[in-house]
Amino acid sequence: MDRIEENIRAEAAACRGNGGQLKRLDMVYGYFPKLKDLRNATADYCSGSEHQMMVMGRALMAHPKVILLDEPSLGLSPLLVEEMAGIIRRINKEEKIALLLVEQNARVALELDS
Repeated sequence: MDRIEENIRAEAAACRGNGGQLKRLDMVYGYFPKLKDLRNATADYCSGSEHQMMVMGRALMAHPKVILLDEPSLGLSPLLVEEMAGIIRRINKEEKIALLLVEQNARVALELDS
């Protein structure tokens, strides 16, 4: 079974010429500090919010220009939805990554634009 950190690093390993893996990993942990605490946990047993963070962290490792987020708030508590929305906003602003969002929670989707 893969650990959370192995799962995140797998994307960088799959992208040829993707240097600076440790720097990118530190960046991912900056956005998702909970993942740093759980880096040795088994990925199969993480919660829904932890899985969402892991998937987004994995995407960030590939130096993307665009990330498609499919229902990032699905199954999350209102508090975690707000936290995730803040992280998504930061990633867009700080990393200059375009985000294509598929989201049924219209309030969250519209607030991300502000």
